[in-house]
Amino acid sequence: MKNIGRWLPVLLLCLFLLPGCTDFSSGDQSLREDTVPVEVSFWNPFGGGEGEFVERIIKDYNASQHGVFVKQLRLESNEYYARLSTALSFGKGPDVAVVHADRLSPFIKAKQIVPLNTLAERGGFQFHEIGEQNLQSVLYGGQYYAVPLDTHFHMLYYNKEILAKAGLLTAGGTPRLEENTPAGFIRLLRQIAARVPGVQPMAVNTPYFQESFLDLYYEAGGELFSPDMKRAAINNEKAVKVLTFYQQLFEEGLSDLNDNTPWDSFYNGQAGLWFGGVWEAGHHLGNSALDIGIMPLPPIFGSPSHWGSSHTLVIPAYVSEEEQEGAMDFMKYFSEVGGNIWGEAGHVPANLEIAKSRAYRELPYRDLFIQSRDQVKFAPQTDKYAALFTAMSEELQNIVRNRIQPEAGLKVLEKSLNQILAN
Repeated sequence: MKNIGRWLPVLLLCLFLLPGCTDFSSGDQSLREDTVPVEVSFWNPFGGGEGEFVERIIKDYNASQHGVFVKQLRLESNEYYARLSTALSFGKGPDVAVVHADRLSPFIKAKQIVPLNTLAERGGFQFHEIGEQNLQSVLYGGQYYAVPLDTHFHMLYYNKEILAKAGLLTAGGTPRLEENTPAGFIRLLRQIAARVPGVQPMAVNTPYFQESFLDLYYEAGGELFSPDMKRAAINNEKAVKVLTFYQQLFEEGLSDLNDNTPWDSFYNGQAGLWFGGVWEAGHHLGNSALDIGIMPLPPIFGSPSHWGSSHTLVIPAYVSEEEQEGAMDFMKYFSEVGGNIWGEAGHVPANLEIAKSRAYRELPYRDLFIQSRDQVKFAPQTDKYAALFTAMSEELQNIVRNRIQPEAGLKVLEKSLNQILAN
């Protein structure tokens, strides 16, 4: 019994790290050879349509050489960071992993991921081939801690058939928004509601409302924190106006507050407009039953700035030198070659050559994607961002779900954020 007690923590960790309801695959097991000297485990949260593109990249990489074999563990997105954090803390898990740019700082502070400058130089990877905003998001103390894969953000998706029925489709096939103001946008939605009954004029991403909020809050010129990152800066008139705008949509029935799968509502032709991610482009455009258009988010709150983030690849500190080199080789391939496939998924590749290539620009709406990418506002670099973002997400949900007055809700949010910043 004593021996069991000694080994119980190890057994529990092993059980935690088991795939469970995940996809543990290599892209193509038939490509594996017994003589492959380095096997690299790749953890990622890419499901749905994204997962298919990652499968292609891994399969192509494994077929392109015989020195490294990549196998992937695909985790559910809602549990990904909890399991990755536990794995890194215990020193056993992936050899290369996906981390959003705004989630890097805590892992760097804890020295759980390695700087990549030397590895990149040895492996022939050039960081200057990456866009400047992406580079800055992974630069800490003069060292690059991740290879950025993309920039991702929201666009305005619109159902052309619904807008045409409402008489709101221009000759160029875009929404007829006559005034780029909150009031002008609401008038457009009211016209859809009056002329095309039975559909939501606009589906709002209430399950991830913080992103919907940040899109328009950044348009209004809002900031989350003070420049020195010591105080919250979100309790202001700009935030009040954005929350009031969304609450008006829900109160007038222009958006359904209780729609827990708004992306499906739009995909199924039950909504006229949708602020959707670029990663959804292939999904929506691939629906032959609908005629879908995409354009940059209208600057109804004054500027084209909007929320955005980036997927990056990192190498944990516990990984052996040989596996680090194998992981770096895969990361280099993902950026320089796999980026072509990743661009098909909808993300704007961080690799400048791919993003500027004719093949990428000829994909539907990609020139507009580039235009929107250049207006993205990334999260500030702080090792507290995960806790701050969680608090912000929960309180913004509370404000809209429970119809709390914006001024009162923002006071509570400000207090919560300041407590985290002061800890």
